[in-house]
Amino acid sequence: MKIQKVAVIGSGTMGNGIAHVFAQYGYDVHLIDINEQALQKALQTISKNMDRQIAKNILTEQDKQQALNRIKTFTNIDNAVTDRDLIVEAATENPTIKLDIFKKIDALAPEHCILASNTSSISITKIAAVTKRPDKVIGMHFMNPVPMMKLVEIINGFKTSSTTNQVITETAKALQKVPVTVNDFPGFVSNKVLMPLINEAIYTLYEGIAGVEEIDTIMKLGMAHPMGPLQLADFIGLDVCLYIMRVLYEGYGNPKYAPCPLLVKMVDSGNLGVKSGMGFYDYSNKDSKELIVAPQFRKHNPVVV
Repeated sequence: MKIQKVAVIGSGTMGNGIAHVFAQYGYDVHLIDINEQALQKALQTISKNMDRQIAKNILTEQDKQQALNRIKTFTNIDNAVTDRDLIVEAATENPTIKLDIFKKIDALAPEHCILASNTSSISITKIAAVTKRPDKVIGMHFMNPVPMMKLVEIINGFKTSSTTNQVITETAKALQKVPVTVNDFPGFVSNKVLMPLINEAIYTLYEGIAGVEEIDTIMKLGMAHPMGPLQLADFIGLDVCLYIMRVLYEGYGNPKYAPCPLLVKMVDSGNLGVKSGMGFYDYSNKDSKELIVAPQFRKHNPVVV
């Protein structure tokens, strides 16, 4: 089966990025969100990101207009998925919401349609179990920012068929991405490795071993990471980091996955990173291009004796 018609559910950072790349590479895209304002904001974001691609000679103005014309927006899921070949769910990382979405799209989508989730941690097997087509349910985990990042982590659920995997693998390649298939375990590979690294960096700050800038500088310059782990945590969202750490802790039952108390405290306080304007760094001045450490971390002192 060749994918031609795609629906993307959720128009946030990941959803609009996924819609962007599918439209850029010639797919007919339905972008779905219950909030009309969110959809309009998503289209503006896609347009701005395509302007950046034009500036880098990746796209032409004509390419941009053709891609935008391929995207149609919907606030009602019933009207948006009945003729699709592939549906990619990119809603908030909440199991209840995702399971409800998959029950609904399973009932509405044509029999041949593949149902994919962009989840970063929720079991694909669990998602597939609420549908009548578990062989056609798969994880399609794009990385942020979607138009730039090459990896697509493809996750096979317990009943995902080899045919479904092959179709999604070829589709990812058609988007000029690099697909890598993994099995369905908590955190998959990306977050099973990444989140404990971020959590350990937070512990290093919590214990007063080093400050925010020192930790991030060492990882950037010493380990060739493009972004320090604390800045990356802010970029991902500290609430998302905490959620994934709890998924790992519950899934593996290993104390090494216990979330750092400082991470818990920051989420409880509403300091979630870029999205809230404050995390390990201060993002309250949106015009500033300088990375500024959050006030409470400008002098680091040991918290744990």
